[in-house]
Amino acid sequence: MSTTKKDILRGGQFLVKETNCEDVFTPEDFSEEQRMMRDSAKEFVDRELWAHWERFEKKDYAFTEECMRKAGELGLLGVAVPEAYGGLGMGFVSTMLVCDYISGATGSFSTAFGAHTGIGTMPITLYGNEEQKSKYVPKLASGEWFGAYCLTEPGAGSDANSGKTKAVLSDDGSHYLISGQKMWISNAGFCNLFIVFARIEDDKNITGFIVENDPSNGISLGDEEKKLGIHSSSTRQVFFSNTKVPVENMLSERGNGFKIAMNALNVGRIKLAAACLDAQRRIIDEATKYANERIQFKTPIMNFGAIKAKIAEMATNAYADESACYRAAKNIEDRIAIRQEEGNSHQEAELKGVEEYAIECSILKVAVSEDVQNCTDEGIQIFGGMGFSADTPMESAWRDARISRIYEGTNEINRMLSIGMLIKKAMKGHVDLLNPAMKVADELTGIPSFDTPDYSALFSMEKELIGKLKKVFLMVAGAAIQKYGPQLEEHQQLLLAASDILIEIYMAESTILRTEKNAKRNGEDSQKVQIAMAQLYLYNAVDTITQKAKEGIVSFAEGDEQRMMLMGLKRFTKYPTHPNIVELRKCIADSVAKENGYHFS
Repeated sequence: MSTTKKDILRGGQFLVKETNCEDVFTPEDFSEEQRMMRDSAKEFVDRELWAHWERFEKKDYAFTEECMRKAGELGLLGVAVPEAYGGLGMGFVSTMLVCDYISGATGSFSTAFGAHTGIGTMPITLYGNEEQKSKYVPKLASGEWFGAYCLTEPGAGSDANSGKTKAVLSDDGSHYLISGQKMWISNAGFCNLFIVFARIEDDKNITGFIVENDPSNGISLGDEEKKLGIHSSSTRQVFFSNTKVPVENMLSERGNGFKIAMNALNVGRIKLAAACLDAQRRIIDEATKYANERIQFKTPIMNFGAIKAKIAEMATNAYADESACYRAAKNIEDRIAIRQEEGNSHQEAELKGVEEYAIECSILKVAVSEDVQNCTDEGIQIFGGMGFSADTPMESAWRDARISRIYEGTNEINRMLSIGMLIKKAMKGHVDLLNPAMKVADELTGIPSFDTPDYSALFSMEKELIGKLKKVFLMVAGAAIQKYGPQLEEHQQLLLAASDILIEIYMAESTILRTEKNAKRNGEDSQKVQIAMAQLYLYNAVDTITQKAKEGIVSFAEGDEQRMMLMGLKRFTKYPTHPNIVELRKCIADSVAKENGYHFS
């Protein structure tokens, strides 16, 4: 069936339109080729990385480079690169899959891999001209060369367009002279090529350049940074002093650098979420094995309810994260296919396809990076004193996870971006927020229905509750926009609260839809534990949404308006029948314990 005949929601529309479970992609939908790709990446990680995780803690940068070359030999660095430039030319879901499973063993390698395949290679693939792509991309896809991305400066972090690095055109017009300082540059110690952003004259926006790493051309490096985690990820400052760059190495057009940087971050955000998935699975595996083997008070600690609760929550969050990541990845892949069918080039189709789901990319970056941090923290707790020891991988996993909440845009920036982008889409008419928000406002003053719903079908109650949670967002966001208008962006704490509501809706709905789809095709009995995880995640999401919505309401509403909105919140978050959370956690934990690890992928 042609992709154009499928009813694919646009980015952000999940909030105002219902999604059928048949229309979401799940990890259970992987093709045979994708399963083989997953197994190949996992085998590489088990053999080359996980077995030597201690080396990554000893700042063995040469070992990281060696492993990257091996990944290149296996074709793992070129999964997203078109075949014409030496890559495998695989779809977006497959690139997510490899990023997922190759990133589980160590944050050091995961960072090197992401920096090279994503922001090191992708800008040339998507913005380079034919000559640039032919010259550089095959070397990057094979691992003959490695790439790095020079955007951040001492005075330009989240405000990326404020960089001071200058590019001055030579008198004869043949090259630019680049001068400036970049910091926190991953792969700087062994890369062959930099993507560098600099400002030409007094341009409003920065410009991108492809710069070969030649120390004799005014390029010098600072010492390796001393970091909390990702110890064997080469991270150094890069200094440019009148570095000559041929004019033909300008990437895209003059002043287009900020756009390149922002679109690279969109892709980087969803790929970062994928890169946090297998880390969670492996932590759950290790924690479960330890809990099954550790005897205290004459019984394995896995038998204690406190440990069961931790394992259940860890597994549930990992399951939800998988569900949401691959749902969004397939939406992006389908949108790319639609654009190609309409005659767009590969470059334009991929750029616009990812940009369409920038809201979901930010949601996933925040949710999954925070889940992996919580997972590693609970992993340490289950190990107890041994978890605090550097002799077990829990301690290093916790430190490595911490950076994921910072790079690709801090989680605070991404929270505010998700709301800001949603409002912009609404103003452009891409997502109709106004009419649904008005209906919710009318509903607050209306008489609630006292009909007894039929909850006999699987997830009928949960899906109705998801619909009401969407009304919570529309109620809070609609009233806030009406009150503050264009000044809403100045109320950051309110935006953060609204974003948390948006995040929980997307994650909970994705989890339920995945489970419903698999229950329909395999039978509910086969999904007993997955159903428990979907119900547990939703229960936690309702708690979070209730807290954040109340925080938002009392921050801007007063008097009768406040009372009405709080009553609406209570109505929209009310469970018809509360699930037994203790039993749900026990069901999940017992299943994980029996299989001695996470087994839902």
